[in-house]
Amino acid sequence: MKKILHILLISCFSFTIISCAEINSTMDDIRNKYDETAKTDAKDEQTTDSTISEKTPSSRSLFVSVGGKGTILTSSNGTKWTKRTSGSKGKLRAVAYGNDTLVVVGFSGTILTSSDGTKWTKRKSGTKAHLGNVTYANDTFVAVGNSGSVITSSDGTKWTKRKSRTKTSLYGVAYGNNTFVAVGYKGTIITSSDGTTWTKRKSNTSVEFNEVIYADDTFFAFGFKGVILSSLSGKSWSKIKSGTRMGLLGASHGNSTLIAVGNAGNFITSSDGKSWTKSNSGTKKHLRGITYGNGKFVMVGNAGTILTSPDSTTWIKMKSGTSRHLRRVFFELVE
Repeated sequence: MKKILHILLISCFSFTIISCAEINSTMDDIRNKYDETAKTDAKDEQTTDSTISEKTPSSRSLFVSVGGKGTILTSSNGTKWTKRTSGSKGKLRAVAYGNDTLVVVGFSGTILTSSDGTKWTKRKSGTKAHLGNVTYANDTFVAVGNSGSVITSSDGTKWTKRKSRTKTSLYGVAYGNNTFVAVGYKGTIITSSDGTTWTKRKSNTSVEFNEVIYADDTFFAFGFKGVILSSLSGKSWSKIKSGTRMGLLGASHGNSTLIAVGNAGNFITSSDGKSWTKSNSGTKKHLRGITYGNGKFVMVGNAGTILTSPDSTTWIKMKSGTSRHLRRVFFELVE
C-alpha cells in the first residue's frame, strides 16, 4: 500500500512540474511574440516619421537686401535685419533664388551664391561687366549688365556668356508668359524664350529703364521721367500715364497692388496698372528697391533706409544696421 501511495505521489509531482514548465514556456512564447511586435511597431513608426519628413520639407521666409561695399542684409520678417559677410567690397545690385540657391550679382562681374543667406561664396561669372539685375525662371538664372551683357546659369555656379544683340547697358530683367524680358539704357528692350537667343524690341522711347516686372499677366517697364510701358507678350509695348515726372527706380507687386519707388521717398501705386497715384513714404531718402512678402511691403534706399508697410499706405522705418545705399530687396520662401 505504501509503495502504491509512493508511486502516486511521484506521478502527481511529475505532472505538476510538467504543467508549470508548459505554463512558463507559453509565457515565454507570448513575451517573445510581444517583443517582436513592439520592435516591428517601433520600426514602422520610424519608417513612417521618415516618410513624413521627406514628403513635407520645411521652408522659411527670407528677405535679402543688397547694396554698396558688398552689403548684404537678411531678415525673416522684414523688421529685424542682420548684416552678412559677403566676401565682396563691390557694389551689389540684385538677388534671385532658384534651384535651392540664392544668387547675388554686382559690379565687375560679381556673382555670389548661398544656400541659406548666411554664408556666401564667390563664383566666376566670366565677365568684368557691371551686372545690374538677375532673375530665375525656366530652370535658368539670367543676369544682365553693362554693354548689353547677358550671362546664364542652371545652378548659379557655372555661367555662360550670351549674345544679347545690343551694346547698350541693361538694368532690369524679368520672366513671364514663357518669355524673359530685359530693359535698359535709351529705351532698350530685348526678349528671349530661353535666355540664350535674344531679340530687340521697339519701345518708342529713349528714356532709360531701371526695372521690369511681370504682374497680372502683364510686363511693366519703369524708367526715368515717370515713364511706364506695358506689354502682354514682351513684343509690342504701350505707354501708360504715371502721373509723375520722377525717376522710377524699382517696382514690385503684392496684395493686389503695383508699386514703383523713386526719388525723395516718393512712390506711386496702382490696382490695375493703368491709373496711378503718387504718395510719400515719410522719408526724404531716394528709394531704389521694393518687394512684397510675408504680408508686407519692404522698401529700401539710400543711407541704409528700410521701410515696411502692410497696406502700402502707412510706412514704418526699420533699423538696417548700415549707412550704405541699398539698391534692391528680395523676398522668397527658402527651402
